[in-house]
Parts: sequence; C-alpha cells; structure tokens
Amino acid sequence: MRLTNSLLSSVLRPSSFKIGCLVILISCLLFYALGTKKTTILVSLDNQITDVMFHWRGPVPTTGSVVIVDIDEQSLEQLGQWPWPRNLLARLVENIHASGARIVGFDMVFSEADNTSPKKYLDSLTELPLSAALQQELTRLQTAEDIDHDLILGRAVAANPTVLGYIFRPIDEGVKKTRGRPFPSATIRLDPSSYSYEDLAIIPASRAILNVEDVATAETEGFLNVLPDASGTVRKVPLLMTMDGIPYPSLALELLRLGLGLSEIDIHVSREVRTAKRGILGVGLGQLVIPTDDQGQVTVNFRGPVGTFPYIPAVDILNGQRLEELRDKYIIIGTSAAALFDLRATPFSSVFPGVEVHATVIDNALSGDAFRYDVYTEIGVTYLLIVIGGLLITALLSYTSPLLGGSGGLLVIGAMVLANYHFFFLRNQVVGLTFPLLTIAAVFLVVTLCNYYFEGRKKTFILGAFGHYVAPQVVNQLMKSPDKLSLVGEQKNLTILFSDIRGFTSISEKMDSQQLSAFMNEYLTAMSTVIMEHNGTVDKFIGDAIMAIWGAPLDDAQHAANGLRAAFRMMDKLREIQPRWTARGLPALNIGIGLNTGLMNVGNFGSEHRFDYTVMGDNVNLASRLEGANKNYGTNIIISEFTRQAVGDRFFCRFIDRVQVKGKDRPVDIYEPLLEGTPDASLRQEVEAYEQAVKLYQTRQFSEAHAILARLYQQNEQRLYSLYLERIAAFSETPPPATWEAIERRQNLPSPSTPDPAAPTRLEK
Repeated sequence: MRLTNSLLSSVLRPSSFKIGCLVILISCLLFYALGTKKTTILVSLDNQITDVMFHWRGPVPTTGSVVIVDIDEQSLEQLGQWPWPRNLLARLVENIHASGARIVGFDMVFSEADNTSPKKYLDSLTELPLSAALQQELTRLQTAEDIDHDLILGRAVAANPTVLGYIFRPIDEGVKKTRGRPFPSATIRLDPSSYSYEDLAIIPASRAILNVEDVATAETEGFLNVLPDASGTVRKVPLLMTMDGIPYPSLALELLRLGLGLSEIDIHVSREVRTAKRGILGVGLGQLVIPTDDQGQVTVNFRGPVGTFPYIPAVDILNGQRLEELRDKYIIIGTSAAALFDLRATPFSSVFPGVEVHATVIDNALSGDAFRYDVYTEIGVTYLLIVIGGLLITALLSYTSPLLGGSGGLLVIGAMVLANYHFFFLRNQVVGLTFPLLTIAAVFLVVTLCNYYFEGRKKTFILGAFGHYVAPQVVNQLMKSPDKLSLVGEQKNLTILFSDIRGFTSISEKMDSQQLSAFMNEYLTAMSTVIMEHNGTVDKFIGDAIMAIWGAPLDDAQHAANGLRAAFRMMDKLREIQPRWTARGLPALNIGIGLNTGLMNVGNFGSEHRFDYTVMGDNVNLASRLEGANKNYGTNIIISEFTRQAVGDRFFCRFIDRVQVKGKDRPVDIYEPLLEGTPDASLRQEVEAYEQAVKLYQTRQFSEAHAILARLYQQNEQRLYSLYLERIAAFSETPPPATWEAIERRQNLPSPSTPDPAAPTRLEK
C-alpha cells in the first residue's frame, strides 16, 4: 500500500489540485486587500455583464404613471424649428394641466431670454429717435402682458404644479454668477439628524446653469444631470448633488415629491464610514424609500428600449388631442428629436432620449424596483463563488478528463452567471461577478497549464514504464488517456500467455555466449514484437520463456481473442525465421504455448525501491502448467476451457483432456486451438471423429473408442491419438476403478518420453 500511494502521489495524482487551491487562496487574499473599493476595470466588466442580463430579461411593463410629452420630429415639422416661442410652451403647460395631469416637469433649461418675444423687438426700438407720440405708444406696448413670452411661460408654470429643470456644472470655469443658486421648495432632512451636509459623500457641483428670472417662477426646480460611466453609458442617475455644501434634488426626485404631495425629503445616511465622507443608503419620500449608492445615485432598472414609455407628440397636446391620456399622470416635457442632441446610451440602446431616463427613475421609485447594491452581499457572494466554484473546477480539471474538466468549467461559469441573474438581477439587486469569474478563469488557466506539465511527466513515466514491453498503440492510448491506466493492485479478468522453447538446455550447450546472446535476442525480439502487435503486454522474460498479458494495463474487451491470435502468429513467425537458423547450423526449434483466461491480481508488485508491473494468482499458474502440457500431448498451443469460452465460435478448437492440476479443486477442460474461422470439411470430420472417441473413452466404452482412434492414428500419426491409445491399452489390462471420472491428475503435467507411435506402451499412472 505504501508503494502504491507513493507511486500515485508522484505520478498519477499530480499537484494540480493543490496549485488550484493556492490560486483560490491568493484570489481571496487579493479580494480582501481590495476591501470595498473596486477598480475601474472590475466595475466596467460588472456593468457589461449587467447589460447582458438586461437583454436576457427583455422589456418589462411600466407602471403607466409616467407620460412623455415629446418635442419630436413631427412637432418640429408642424410648428417650426427649435427653440419655439415660449408663449407656445406656456399654452402647452396650460393644456397639460387642463387635462388633469398630476405634475409637469421640463427636461430643458431656459437659460436665456426668448429672442422671439415681441418685447425683445420693442426694447430694441427704444434706441431709435422716435416722436413723442410714437414713444408713448412704444411705452404702452412694452407694458402689455402678452408681448413678453418669458413672463407668459413664467405665469403658466407658477399657476400650475410644475418643476423646472436646471444644469449643474461640475467644474468652476470662473463665470459663477451672484444669482447662481437654485431654489427648490423641498425641506431636506438627514437621518440620523446628528450628521451635517458636509459629512455626505454626495457628488459636488461648482455652479448651476439656471432658468431666466422671468421663467423661474415654478414651485420648485430640479437638476437634469445624468452622469454616464467611463464607457459613456447611463446606468446610474444622481437623485442629489451638492453645491456650496448644500444638497439639491434632481428633476425626477422633485416630480415624485410634488406628485406625492410631500414637502420633505429624507436622506438616510450610513453609520459606517467607508471613505472620508459618509455614504448614503437611500432617499426617502414619506413611506417611499429609493435605494442609492454612497453618492446618492440610483441604479436605473431600465424598462426596455426606446419607446417603452408612452410618448405623445407636443403638437397633439397643443391641438387639444389625446388629453385624456394625461389624467393623473407624471408628465415630463422633453425631446426625442436627434437634432436637439438630448440622447444618451443605455444598456438597451446607444441612442436613448434623456427624457426617458428621467421617466424610468420615476417609474422605478413608484414601483419600488430600482436596483439595490449591498457591498456586504457582494463580498459574501464573491467569497462563496471563489471557494466553491474554484474548488469544483480545480477538482474537475485535476481528476477528470480534459474534455469533462473543460465542459465542467464552462458549466460552473454558466451556472454562476445564471444564478446571479435569477437570484439577484431579477430580484432587483446588483452583485458584481467579474472578480469571481476572473478567479475561475485564472484557476482554469493555471490548473490546465499544470495538467499539461504533469501530463508530460505522466506520459514520460508511461513511456519509460511500458514502452519496451507494451505495443506502441497501447502506449499511445495510455499516453492519450492516462486515466485508463491503473497501477494499483486490482483484480481483473485477463488472458495470460506462457511460451517456452523445447529442449533449450541442450540447444544452448552447443553455442558460445555470444552466439547464445545473439540467438536469444533475435528470438525474443521476434516473439515480443508479435505479442505487442496484438495489443499484448510482455510481462517478463524468464530465460527462454516469455510471459505476456492481455487486458492490462489497458482494458481490452477482446483480450482472449487477441492473445490466441498472437499465439498463432508466434508459431507462424517461428516457421518464418527457422530457415535462417538452420542456415547458420542451429537446430530446429519447437515451442509450447499455454493460455488461460480468468480473474488475476494485476498491478505493481515488489519492494518499495524496485517493483514490476505483473500478474499473480492461480490462473497465472494454470497458464504456466498448460504451456508445459504441450510436451505431453504433442501440441504447440493449449488453452483452458475459460479461454475457449471467452473466444467463442470464432476459433475452431478440439478437446484435449480433462485435467486437475496442483492448486485447483476442480478439473479443467483443455483444448487445442486449430485455426481462426471455419475449418474445411476434412478437418471438421477428423475432429468430430476424435471427440466422439474421447466421449466413448470417458464413458468406459474403450473398445469403440480404440477403433476410432486407431483409424485416426493410421491416417494422421499424432501424439494425441497415441496418448489415448496408450491409456486404453493400460485400461484393457487394469480397468479403472468405479470412481474413475476420466480426469488426468498430474501435479505439473510432466511430459513422458516420446513414445513410439507404432508400438503404444502402457501409460504410467
């Protein structure tokens, strides 16, 4: 056992698994070192995986609470190019509110006065030299209420629940104005109240691009900033930004607040300090809490591609059409026209109207399905996937075939992604997969490379251990599939062959050492080549004897047939090379071959420092006895009944005898294989007559058996026929006892001296 374990650990069980475990440990330590901060590349790859999951999920229904009044191509074609006169926008707002809309918001900024306003033109006339009458008329016109489009729009938004938009600039360009501060109407509270605004990790801004004073009369304002990530794709939208240390709400957040009839916004602050500032857990509107990241950004759960929300052309609203579709809805006035450049990239589309991003944020908040992100959930999932997934792939790659290991690795990776999709993404939770996937890829690569290295060592071992006494094709199969090789002692059904040169002692005495060496090398090379050509394993050479195995180390379903074919070919080979030896003055050779099939112990046997791959057991001994029995029966090849049964009808054999050898409790029928395939008619008739005589002999009908055998011997003088004639002659003088079972009981089946066929002698008992 110690020998086997040593061999397995050094050759067949490489350290790939241990190296894979080391990679897993290093990955865990690296992830621990990263802490709660992820690198840009990890975030980017996580986002790409999330984008794929959006496409897997496909579009989902909206709440139906948000409608977009669209300044689209159709509206621009009918009403003229942008910007439109603001009195037209004022009429648009009035028509929307007249329809019973809940709240209206502008996804645009009126940062400059309306150049189409008549007042703008009249003001320019004051620089001209006018008569007193004209000057008086000009003054009257300038004070008229309906000539200032900005004031008209300002009165419209002030009279109805409206949210105006503005833009934050993150960088101070040195143009900050005195009146550069937005005035949202919300009261912002912190939870816990012990913190201050300066403690928050909200995204800061330098200045704001605001609406002109005449327009900025709405109840509240909200910023329009939508911040794409490094890839230019919008995935998060800030609900809050700070300027001069004060937090301000977004357009979507203010639309929600006014639409819900609330006056306060709660900022839920994390009690844990992960950076220099405190992160935000979420933004509350009464009972509604919108989860955010530390900076107050909501991760948008996009509903689908462009057009998922209902769009109504602005021209239809101005014409008094489709107003019933606006009742009790959150209305955002924006544009999908490409010429107005309010287009973004999202996971669903590279060209996505910005107004629909705001609509999606509102819809997420109303349905409560905005994406959540919990860093500790991600940490736990990451460690779990690294350890379990890594160990599983390491085990598959280390202890299974490359195909199964590779397929298993792909299945593990696919299972990780699908599990994330079903258990997190579809439940509106974002959990990054990139780090565990990269770890799995690293484990896969490292273990595969180690397997390649150890595979080379394994193949070198196999080539060195079996290359000299196993067929090249068997070695190639073992090198391609080392998992088929078992060096552990085990019981297997095998076929064993023994062969021996007859009278080798007297032959060797006629040669000097060099001649004997050359002769033996030539003979053993020829015979071992035949064995290996028939998928056999040359177990060992014992002087002039050869021991060979079929069915190990590589499994062979046809081991008995291949062994018998090799025996036939060995006899043919001997006849081929015999003339060369005769020409050199060497005596004619004859060999005996014995084959047996059965359960045997096969594996590496020996000492801890020196061992051989061989077989042991009674069935091995039987094959050796059968080889020696050829001298007794005058045959060259004898097989046991077990080999005869294994080869079936593919080989034509004749029964030889029923013998009981040392170590066996029951007698064994032995056969002489004559050929593979179907015999000719004369051979079949001769064998049938012989086997009929044997049956008569076994049933004590000696006279009838003698008549048949004498005729056969007269036609073909074979030692086998004379042997049975000798036995019958002996029984004619001394009949066998009543307990006689026609069994030849010999300890080692020794060969008697060759008899004179013409004068059969009495068989020695």
